[in-house]
Amino acid sequence: MNKPRSAVIVGAGAGGIASAARLAKAGIRVTVIEKNDFTGGRCSLIHRGGHRFDQGPSLLLLPDLFQEVFTDLDTSLEAEGIELLKCEPNYNVWFGDGECVELSTDVARMKKTIERWEGKDGFARYLAWMQEAHTHYEASIVHVLKKNFTSYWALGRPSFLPYLLALHPFESIWRRASKYFMTERLRRAFTFGSMYMGMSPFEAPGTYSLLQYTELAEGIWYPRGGFQKVLEALTKVGERLGVEYRLSTSVRQVNVDNYSGRATGVTLASGEIINADIVLVNSDLVYAYNELLPPSKKAVSLSKKPASCSSISFYWSMDKVIPELHTHNVFLADEFKESFDDIFKRQQIPTEPSFYVNVPSRVDPSAAPNGRDTIVVLVPCGHLLENQADRGLNPQNAQEWENMVTRARNAIFETIRLRTGADIASHVVDEDINTPATWKEKFNLDKGAILGLSHSFFNVLSFRPRTKHDEISNLYFVGASTHPGTGVPIVLAGSKLTTGQILDDLRLPRPWTAGGHKRRIVSSLDKLGRPPLDLLPFALILFAALLYWLVVVA
Repeated sequence: MNKPRSAVIVGAGAGGIASAARLAKAGIRVTVIEKNDFTGGRCSLIHRGGHRFDQGPSLLLLPDLFQEVFTDLDTSLEAEGIELLKCEPNYNVWFGDGECVELSTDVARMKKTIERWEGKDGFARYLAWMQEAHTHYEASIVHVLKKNFTSYWALGRPSFLPYLLALHPFESIWRRASKYFMTERLRRAFTFGSMYMGMSPFEAPGTYSLLQYTELAEGIWYPRGGFQKVLEALTKVGERLGVEYRLSTSVRQVNVDNYSGRATGVTLASGEIINADIVLVNSDLVYAYNELLPPSKKAVSLSKKPASCSSISFYWSMDKVIPELHTHNVFLADEFKESFDDIFKRQQIPTEPSFYVNVPSRVDPSAAPNGRDTIVVLVPCGHLLENQADRGLNPQNAQEWENMVTRARNAIFETIRLRTGADIASHVVDEDINTPATWKEKFNLDKGAILGLSHSFFNVLSFRPRTKHDEISNLYFVGASTHPGTGVPIVLAGSKLTTGQILDDLRLPRPWTAGGHKRRIVSSLDKLGRPPLDLLPFALILFAALLYWLVVVA
């Protein structure tokens, strides 16, 4: 009876690492199985010739969610040696007409930027947009990221219903931005961030303006040493709590007892069986249902759900510093909407792609040798079409990835040269590439979709795959395709929901608080209270009424 409960976690991505540490803190014996020889999943590093590349995420958003997971584990980012570097400005957004819009957390700089393109009234509209995005942000944190949606009835939760319309889930982020920004230029500058969710701004729910909000209100950050440093620190915290990591080890299947209908552990590719009381799957959800679990209707339906986009990502070692490029650069296509249609409707790479260029060595010199730059370029593109016949595609629409990579590389070189004047093609001395096919191979991502399932309205909240299997007991999920959604901070929030659900089911206490912002209270000066009622305006109104009656009426 005193034997500690056990859990096996499939996958050492952000959700798996955070969940392992949380469960270990609750007294559960945890084993993490990872097919690669590193932890962090897509949050991993590539090292080549003194250059360091972030293979996946290259900027840190929603820093409070990162801090919360460390706080819940009785430590902090600072205590674990993580130094967050602020990226200022946030972005330089480059347009085809030669203009560049700088986005910043500096209100004075933003005022000049907005008024330059939209006049004096533009800044008031920008503040109104920020107010709406603030509502999206705060309501989502409290009522979505910190609440589990375990059934359709959760949509009717009294605390959530009042915010449903306020989150604007039935309007696109483009439509909401168009209400506040009058120029096409700023509408594009304030909506391209929907790509973080793997969606077109013309399809992504208006709720996701919260992403631009957190960038402008809280800033964009970069962990010194690379994004993976955060996941490495979480891994070490877990190890201190007793988590066992088994790397370079593949899982063949999740074992399910046919009689009881419960998960009993996993079988490794080697044939070894690891038994556990709890199985938590952090691998790609569609992959898990189709490759690790028994055949089911759920597996078929998940495969048919719309997926996010993929990317062609270049990792370039430069032989010099490219001063024209900043830390975060976004190059937007002139044919803006058409470029997104190419990605999401035709699963292609646009003729003129929009793309993101990250120069980590600009904010963290350790990312490149002295006198050189490290450059990462992400070109959003369609995901793999693994059954073209079912999609009605004709031969001329077939995906030819070798040709797409060449087109993408040439478009990047030419666009950067025309818009910034920098000729970078002749200064690339080494190159690594990720395509949808390599994303799928390295990380078992279904269709090579880098952000999991889509985040359209009927793929979020109660409609998103749940954190616990509907039929197999003791089987749970965490990651980009389960509630609450994709993105490292969102997945970290999801790990708290999933592990909390596990502990509730085991009737074990949660060894952490609900979290959230805490006000600093030092003295009576910090006591909340409404200002005293000012009677002067009422007295003036009464006096004016009396004077009017005496002079005009009487």
